[in-house]
Amino acid sequence: MATFLYRLGRGSYRLRWLVLAVWVLIVGGVGAAAATLQQETNPEFVLPGTESQEAFDLLEDRFPEMNADGGSAQIVFESENGEPLTAESNAAVIDDLTAVMEASPQLAGVTSPLATDPDGNPIGMLSAEDETIGVMQVAYTEPGMELSESTVHYLEDAIADAEGQGVRIVVTGDMLQGIPETSATELIGIGVALIVLVVTFGALLAAGLPIVTAVLGVALTTAGILAATSFMNVSESTGTLASMIGLAVGIDYALFILSRYRNELAADGRVEDRSARAEAMGRAVGTAGSAVFFAGLTVIIALLGLSVVNIPFLTEMAVAAAITVLIAVLIAVTLLPAFAGFAGKRIFTARQRRRIASGAHDSKPNGGKRWAGFITRHPILVAAVGVVGLGALAYPAMDLELGLPDGGAMSEESSQRQAYDLISEGFGPGFNGQLMIVGDLADGVDATVAAENITAELGDIDGIAVVGAAFPNEAGDTVMATVIPETAPADEATNELVHAIRGVLADDTDANWAVTGATALNIDISDNLNDALLPYMLIVVGLAALILLLVFRSILVPVLATLGFMLSVFAALGALVAVFQWGWGAELFNVDQPGPIMSMMPILMIGLVFGLAMDYQIFLVTRVREAYVHGADPKRAIVEGYGHSSRVVVAAALIMISVFAAFIFSAESLIASMGFGLAAAVVFDAFVVRMAVIPAVMALVGRGAWWIPKWLDRILPNVDVEGEKLQRRLAQDANEDERELVGASK
Repeated sequence: MATFLYRLGRGSYRLRWLVLAVWVLIVGGVGAAAATLQQETNPEFVLPGTESQEAFDLLEDRFPEMNADGGSAQIVFESENGEPLTAESNAAVIDDLTAVMEASPQLAGVTSPLATDPDGNPIGMLSAEDETIGVMQVAYTEPGMELSESTVHYLEDAIADAEGQGVRIVVTGDMLQGIPETSATELIGIGVALIVLVVTFGALLAAGLPIVTAVLGVALTTAGILAATSFMNVSESTGTLASMIGLAVGIDYALFILSRYRNELAADGRVEDRSARAEAMGRAVGTAGSAVFFAGLTVIIALLGLSVVNIPFLTEMAVAAAITVLIAVLIAVTLLPAFAGFAGKRIFTARQRRRIASGAHDSKPNGGKRWAGFITRHPILVAAVGVVGLGALAYPAMDLELGLPDGGAMSEESSQRQAYDLISEGFGPGFNGQLMIVGDLADGVDATVAAENITAELGDIDGIAVVGAAFPNEAGDTVMATVIPETAPADEATNELVHAIRGVLADDTDANWAVTGATALNIDISDNLNDALLPYMLIVVGLAALILLLVFRSILVPVLATLGFMLSVFAALGALVAVFQWGWGAELFNVDQPGPIMSMMPILMIGLVFGLAMDYQIFLVTRVREAYVHGADPKRAIVEGYGHSSRVVVAAALIMISVFAAFIFSAESLIASMGFGLAAAVVFDAFVVRMAVIPAVMALVGRGAWWIPKWLDRILPNVDVEGEKLQRRLAQDANEDERELVGASK
């Protein structure tokens, strides 16, 4: 592996114009395909194999008039003058807005809170006690994510015109998901990355190369996703994870190879010599590139493993992100060397070149060597502090409650949160998460009788506030009923209620009953994620441990890497529970309403952080093993390895932390919790586990860290990540060249 990559890196440096031309053709081809083949993305959300999805499909088929997949909005009114909404002045505002909304584009129907049936009985949502809160139900013909911008703006303009007349008006609903929200998070991440890289390299040109290559990789994947919309369904969220991960690993991989290149060149001292620069790049790609290859492979496995969850949009995101990582690896070992060739000696500043020429570039131990020296002198203390500290942080994770957040978890300034609170105040929290009960009747069952029976059965279940009247479809083969829980959608009691309803209805022989609605769908998502967590961990950790076994040819190092990762993830989950579930430091981290942790967080943290953690493990420990196989004793190998690579890993971790931390102060609790959890996990894993606990344990066990059974060592292929074979080959070539020169001189 190292020899092949050495040739690839050296060749890419020397044939830089050819490499650049190939990549220009690739980018141009994919860009042209995106421009000509791009179609609309598919915003449809499905969860195959779940009861809620089956019930939703049945509703679409048997109750087409309900337009079950259409978007919706709830316009909530609150009287500001204390008079009921039925008062003349307040009613006029509602009636005028109702008339305006009836002319909305893509409208399926509008139900005013003041609406009545032909007999004069109220059918609208109006608070019973004082009639000061009401809800207008607006249904659309298209799903919320597919509504046109003109439809969204029509609603916004209608509400703006109706405000300021004594009635407070706020809006919520799934159609608001179609309103695009711009974010400068990626730009902030790139800006922070550039600052860290400038500090790391001390040269603006060198700092810019990882940014350019990472952005190019993300752009290439984005164009590929756009082109793919022509021949397959692609959700709108597919590129989200790809952009975040692609930018992260693209910068990391380029940073690691470029840092190794500069070290090789500085050690050689011949910065002005073109052939020396090509040789240094070959060595850098042969050694650091091997680590990049296996680190990328680990991340790809972690991402593709998300397919076991069986949530289509999550699988699409993972596949796109995995492709981005693959592209980042290819760019790092081919295009980056070509760019370095164009930069030439300017990869160092003039001042740095003078220091290299004078031999002052490595005149004293760096911070990495000093830190590693401290660890090797006090391994028990460092390991104990690290493990005990992370264990204490992980303790709150024992109280972890998972769920999907509802409108109550959003910022108090948001319209959705205000509407959620008003509905809860006027009608009860359960009205924010209505459940739909759908029954496919058995042959010969009378629909009217089945409707009466299901209403009675539901009325006997604790936790239900209101059971709506059940009614059959026109064909008389399906019955539907609406249920209002007593508790909020994200409340654990609502979760228990859904399972209780399903348990009761499973014994009914009149029909095949199913529970659906947004709340039930969220519960099914959570259940799917929980069920998939253990298989996912076994698959990802098992395959990654096998890769680490190949890379390090050691039993202990892969075990330490995996156990350390689990410790950092549990510590991050503990911190997440403490802040976002218990409410510790809620004001500091912009947590309006502490509550259950998003169900996707554990599996996303395991997937994303495991990939990044193994990156850091490979980057750091390959240099340690390299020093060890070249003759250094175990403790000296740790000092040498960390002296060379810790600065790069610290820079990479700081970039990741900054990117994730930028999300913490998002107005949406969901985004904020993701940013906090991922940032915390990287802090714990990079700085505590990889930079302290792992080297401390390795120092304690000494040569035992590199022990492997002889029979296993014989059957494992030697991938030569540390470049031992490459070093022997280069030394042999150098000796042959020297003999030829001696022979020629004679």
